[in-house]
Amino acid sequence: MKNYKIYSYRPGIFVQVIAATIGALFFGIFAPNYAHDFHWLTDLFLRLIMMAVGPLLFCIVVSGITDAGSLSALGRLGGRTLIYFEVMTTLVLGLSLCGAFILHPGHGMHYTPSPDDAGIVASYVANAHKVSGQGITGFILGIVPRSPVAAFTDGNTLQILFFAILTGCCLTKIGETGKPITQLINSLSVLFSQMVKIIIKLAPLGVFGAIYLTVAEYGIHSISILIKFIVYYSLFISLFIAIILGGILKIFGINPVKFARYFREEILIVTATTSSDSVLPSIMTKLERLGVPRQIVGVVVPAGYSLNLDALSIYLGFSLIFILDVSDTSLNWIQFISILATALITSKGAHGVPGVAIVVLAATIASVPTIPLSCLVLLIAVDWFSGIPRALGNLAGNCVAPIVISAWEGKLDRKMVQNALSQLDR
Repeated sequence: MKNYKIYSYRPGIFVQVIAATIGALFFGIFAPNYAHDFHWLTDLFLRLIMMAVGPLLFCIVVSGITDAGSLSALGRLGGRTLIYFEVMTTLVLGLSLCGAFILHPGHGMHYTPSPDDAGIVASYVANAHKVSGQGITGFILGIVPRSPVAAFTDGNTLQILFFAILTGCCLTKIGETGKPITQLINSLSVLFSQMVKIIIKLAPLGVFGAIYLTVAEYGIHSISILIKFIVYYSLFISLFIAIILGGILKIFGINPVKFARYFREEILIVTATTSSDSVLPSIMTKLERLGVPRQIVGVVVPAGYSLNLDALSIYLGFSLIFILDVSDTSLNWIQFISILATALITSKGAHGVPGVAIVVLAATIASVPTIPLSCLVLLIAVDWFSGIPRALGNLAGNCVAPIVISAWEGKLDRKMVQNALSQLDR
């Protein structure tokens, strides 16, 4: 008798999200009355993400600092790296705000908080007034957690980053004595990365609950506005990669198309997973083969995963204008400058993990109490899809950054670059 093999097809997470989206659209149109019964799925998914993201951010930032070696050894390299990251982040945030002002991605949609959302807004505004009432000193004191545990229990991104940077610097100072702690933090980073991967498998449920409620309350027209937001955002990311990053590579004599082909496997993985974490070791290896010195790769790439988040800055710019559009909120120049400064700070330390962008966005708009936090539910509905261009943009930025820094240091081996890229044509 012949043995017949039974093949089972298990759809990937992307296919599952597509199916969840289609199902949510169907039920939102034909059974809108049950939408609130399923919205807890979105709350569950976001709560799980926030549970793991804080410790993960802490571990990644600390590991990036300790992997760089002694603080004095960083010297000029660290300074130039930080300057490049800050210039690029500020540039793309400014450009994204200008582009969003022109395109107005939320135009045509008017958001009115539900009774439940109004309660969330009320408590949020009350807490925000407490902070803003203390002025700049209150803001500075708010960066420092009352205790290490409080930073994580409150989910305060800025406090977690402050504690992580302080921990990383101290571990670097004490050297060998702190190695057991450094190894523990590296292990915890792997642990929480794995935890996030497991949680991400629940993304279809979170997407279903968010889109179901959005369509039920605002109609199918709201989805067309959200699709427009994704299209505009993806287009802006594409222009950023092609014009700005491509132009930088051209300046150093590198063909942008061949450079993208060189990282084609990593691009496919990031597109499928919407996270750049899994390709970090591969990127570092390929950059060394490309002619970037190991020392520069070891400093710039890990730091870039926490500090060089160009695509996230673009997302913050577009999302801010989107929320202002749909909530009919106006800002004066002082508020706008305040939220820009906050965005530049809160964007540090977040990277390619779906859900983190919403958390960072919430922390950013906290500087302006008049913006209703409940508007975030609209962006939660499409966060998975906006995560694809966001992760790709961050990946592209962190692949180009080591090239820039090594060329700035005069250590880029251009012959190795040309040899590595010329092998793609064979």
